[in-house]
Amino acid sequence: MILAENLDQFGKDPWWLVLAKVVVIFAFLVVMTLFAIWYERKVVARMQVRPGPNRNGPFGLLQSLADGLKLAFKEDIMPRLADKVVFFFAPVISTICAFTAFSVIPFGPTVSIFGTHSPLQLTDIPVAVLLVLACSSMGIYGVVLGGWASGSTYPLLGGLRSSAQMISYEVAMGLSIVSVFLVSGTMSTSQIVEGQAGNGTVNIGGWHADLPAWYGILLIPSFLIYFTAAVGETNRAPFDLPEAESELVGGFHTEYSSLKFALFFLAEYVNMVTVSGLCTTLFLGGWRAPWPISLWDGANQGWWPVLWFTIKVLLLLFVFVWLRGTLPRLRYDQFMRFGWKVLIPANLIWILSLAGILLTINSDSLSGPGKFGVSVAIIVAALALGFVAIAMSRRNVTVVEIPKAHPGGRVGGSKGFPLPPMNLEVPPSPRAKLVIAEREPVSTGKEKA
Repeated sequence: MILAENLDQFGKDPWWLVLAKVVVIFAFLVVMTLFAIWYERKVVARMQVRPGPNRNGPFGLLQSLADGLKLAFKEDIMPRLADKVVFFFAPVISTICAFTAFSVIPFGPTVSIFGTHSPLQLTDIPVAVLLVLACSSMGIYGVVLGGWASGSTYPLLGGLRSSAQMISYEVAMGLSIVSVFLVSGTMSTSQIVEGQAGNGTVNIGGWHADLPAWYGILLIPSFLIYFTAAVGETNRAPFDLPEAESELVGGFHTEYSSLKFALFFLAEYVNMVTVSGLCTTLFLGGWRAPWPISLWDGANQGWWPVLWFTIKVLLLLFVFVWLRGTLPRLRYDQFMRFGWKVLIPANLIWILSLAGILLTINSDSLSGPGKFGVSVAIIVAALALGFVAIAMSRRNVTVVEIPKAHPGGRVGGSKGFPLPPMNLEVPPSPRAKLVIAEREPVSTGKEKA
């Protein structure tokens, strides 16, 4: 189904309405961040059979605001070896990119705002989805530069790990959206939402079926791959390896404090809201009401769609929290292998299969049963190709034998690498021994005489 681009309704708002939309979107993201922090702490507490925040405000709703104000008034520490300019601008880059990505997400249809008819969306362009991907890719620079500019080992390792992780899962996320482009025929977010209106009638071999037009149901492999990649791209558990406390102290933001740390924290939660909003727009019908609410004639009119959009985003945020409270953190090599050897190949096979099916459906040379048979053959061939690829990848795995430790405390022989002490006792530093030797007087043997 190819939709005609109809973006004439954008770019005609007066300046005061554009400014009002910017302020409202900024306030929405900040409030959603404060709510998401409380929401996460409350849901995880419920999973662990404890009350969670319940002191500040009703149900502890003001706990996130109190923590934010406390963080803002903490001492701002600048490391001595840090690159001060880059150290300052790194969290600003991440925050600006996180907020900018939400500018093309539609909240609802065209409504009347103080007598001016305007869509509930800041702006839209023919390649709006690519703008969101570009903003999330630019946000990686803030993380990498923040780790590099800290002048410390663990932030540098966390920044490098973040760059590899976010770039890897950015590829899988981008490929999962290609299927939406194939089906909708557009990259405009507002047109993608319009393509999911109502129910879609599908003709399979002469058999007509009324299926929901949500791309999350029609393109369920892309939906699952997108959300998995979104969790990895936003550094959320169980994929929070750049911030692994047990390995890297705090990751790329170890040396940050006060407002700079708050900006990184804000950017992470805004990115969660952004990928959830984009997932809602691409796969869950956007601001359109779900069934059976959609049976009501006024469900998709006026300001009600803002409520449906917010509810869908909150449900996706619940899945983020659910994963954090359920799954353990992956090992880094397992995580990278899963992204490059599972998600990306599965995505490519699915895209090729979908393209073949769409080409078969749109072909005039085949009848209804012929189209159905060719589509089934394409799906079977794709599954077979996937199983063969998995089998070959497992077959090519090489087993590395761990060399035995030398009695002298070295791996690989007497001239190999030193073996860490198995009793976890850290040996004294050679520099400390040198200082002690300098402080102690050297005995000449004349004292006793």
